[in-house]
Amino acid sequence: MATGVTESTNGSMGNMDNEFLTFRLGSEEYGINILEVQEIRGYGTVTHIANAPEFIKGVVNLRGNIVPIIDMRIKFKLDKADYDQFTVVIILTILGRVIGIVVDAVSDVINLNAEQMQPAPQFGTMINAEYIMGLGTVEERMLILMDIEKLMGSSEMGLVADTTTH
Repeated sequence: MATGVTESTNGSMGNMDNEFLTFRLGSEEYGINILEVQEIRGYGTVTHIANAPEFIKGVVNLRGNIVPIIDMRIKFKLDKADYDQFTVVIILTILGRVIGIVVDAVSDVINLNAEQMQPAPQFGTMINAEYIMGLGTVEERMLILMDIEKLMGSSEMGLVADTTTH
């Protein structure tokens, strides 16, 4: 018997899916929409690309797909940390493109209700506020909820074709 399991509406998302994969970068915890996550892998060898921006570690061959790997610590100008057994690559599907992001560790998958989510603050942060959907609170934890699609689709990243006209 499955106790403590509530019936869900798998297949129908209702108003908005508030399920997030949480991960750590330095001392901060971030959340991204679980629907954009394809898989989580250990960090492995990447092939470096000449003249690529510093935050692009290189590319990997993932089942025949060439996947760019982005180091989020470098992208967000955080202290560099050594890659260890907890360092992972989150493989995302963004605007039809497969991209990997290197993070310090994956925490868990959480579901946030409206009362647990607040708009992004209007003061300076480590990341451009336009890539922050808001802040989430779970018990004593504060999560920075990222719009990873907007970040990866930005012109500064240059990873996916811009589908909007400026």
